Amino acid sequence: MMLLQKLLFFAVTLGVLVVFHELGHYVVARLVGVKVLRFSVGFGRIVWSRRLGRDRTEWALSAVPLGGYVKMVDEREGEVAPADLGRAFNRQSVWRRIAIVAAGPVANLLLAVLLFAGTYVAGIPGERAILAAPPAGSPAAVAGLAASDEVVAVNGEHVLSWQDLRWRLLKASGNDDATVTVDRSGIRSQHLLSLQSLRRDDWEGNFVSVLGLKIDLGPPRVNDVLPGRPAAVAGLRAGDAIIAIDGQAVRSPSEVAAITNAHPGERLAFTVLRDGASQDIAVVPEPSDQDGKKIGLAGMRLAVDPAAVAQIGTTVRYGPAEAVVQGARKTWELSLFTVKMLGRILTGQASLKNVSGPLTMADYAGQSAQAGVLTFIGYLALISISLGVLNLLPVPLLDGGHLMYYLAEIVKGGPVPDRVIEVGQRIGMAVLAMLMALALFNDLSRLF
Repeated sequence: MMLLQKLLFFAVTLGVLVVFHELGHYVVARLVGVKVLRFSVGFGRIVWSRRLGRDRTEWALSAVPLGGYVKMVDEREGEVAPADLGRAFNRQSVWRRIAIVAAGPVANLLLAVLLFAGTYVAGIPGERAILAAPPAGSPAAVAGLAASDEVVAVNGEHVLSWQDLRWRLLKASGNDDATVTVDRSGIRSQHLLSLQSLRRDDWEGNFVSVLGLKIDLGPPRVNDVLPGRPAAVAGLRAGDAIIAIDGQAVRSPSEVAAITNAHPGERLAFTVLRDGASQDIAVVPEPSDQDGKKIGLAGMRLAVDPAAVAQIGTTVRYGPAEAVVQGARKTWELSLFTVKMLGRILTGQASLKNVSGPLTMADYAGQSAQAGVLTFIGYLALISISLGVLNLLPVPLLDGGHLMYYLAEIVKGGPVPDRVIEVGQRIGMAVLAMLMALALFNDLSRLF
């Protein structure tokens, strides 16, 4: 059932993004007078089609659903009726051809703007970036950040939620440090947070935690304990609030899990709040082998304090006009970040593991749909940006490759020779084949 759900939302994701991309090409082609023969979602053999409109354009679904195309009248691809010569793509000015080709990626970017704007109008729920006490020696502690600090900006850019904080820091990846502005009891101060201790792999995981930045969710509460397991044997009960372990304050279930996992078979002193009074309870986590590593398990389920979550909860919401502005701003930022990440991958500063394919897309599509409509819409916007940016890369066979030829045509004052285009297509096919193989390898590595 879960697999079918992921496949369904993956199909929805691809369908929406491909249709908008090809509609960009189609609409601009029609606006400048080019005749469109076929609008296809998918490649290969046509499995369904209908002819509509004055030009009897064929609207089709094809067998391979990983993309689509718009086929226009073009003398390079076959004989053209004399009446249609003026409407052939190859006879249009170079500027019209640029407009038609660029319209696909631009449509994806505009779709992202609208999707983000929609989420901003609806309101994105989140948590204010209020910090728990950072671990001693962590970059956050060295920077002078403290418990109850609320992060309001990173490198001068406003932070409205914990999700914003993570994004602002991710944008700063590659820098030695980031300037973090916090509100501490109504007084604002700036702190230089070092990023130098982060390794390349850290950026691909929970890098915020590695920096020592943790959200203050209040003392985690015991939901229930499993009979016969260490927590039950020690005397922990449902409803207990865990405020410290071996004297180290804890403010989230993940912190409790991290400490417990790191001490298999060792005695830990859990300081809990029960019926308004605190007491120490000795717990010895049970050793367990997981993925070749021995970890400690206490045998209990934890939850966050609902009152604490309600206190730090926030909703990021804008009016329609401002939502479009913010949507455009986020699309621009993510587009630049995508280009930056591609550059870092090419120079070896970022891992090739960041290249993912359809299997990972399907997995994330299903996960985001399960998380809610707004999360799925945000995922759609993110993938739409990726599709738009990648298609603008100067790689033959992609839209960006065609744009590269047209720009060369403007510079040299004439079309690029067919031989150059033919060689470029072979190079483009090789590059895309390698990328697809790498993406598939990474997908399978994540699964198995």
